[in-house]
Amino acid sequence: MQEDVKIPEQPVNRKPDWRRFLNHQWVVKNIPFFLFLAVLAVLYIYNGHYEDKITRKIGATEKHIRELEYEYKTIKSEVIFRSKASELVKAVEPLGLKELTTAPILLDSIVATNP
Repeated sequence: MQEDVKIPEQPVNRKPDWRRFLNHQWVVKNIPFFLFLAVLAVLYIYNGHYEDKITRKIGATEKHIRELEYEYKTIKSEVIFRSKASELVKAVEPLGLKELTTAPILLDSIVATNP
């Protein structure tokens, strides 16, 4: 009932024949895939250049922010120094203004006593 079918044995050490796969017809058939791979390669290269450009911009912006921070701290300390009472007296002295040595007069008490 059963027939023995012998399968012909193939040599074990046979090298693949690349000419069979790389013929003109196969290449033409796979042109869209090759174009897709080319577009992916271009996008990959573009992404690398774009990342480098963004990294340089971030570094420049961080440097600029540090410089502005130093400038802010310098100006803030200068304003605090100039707003001290002794520095204000020195600054307004050329204008002829002097520091009060007497207590200020309250206007409410003058209006209340002279009705």
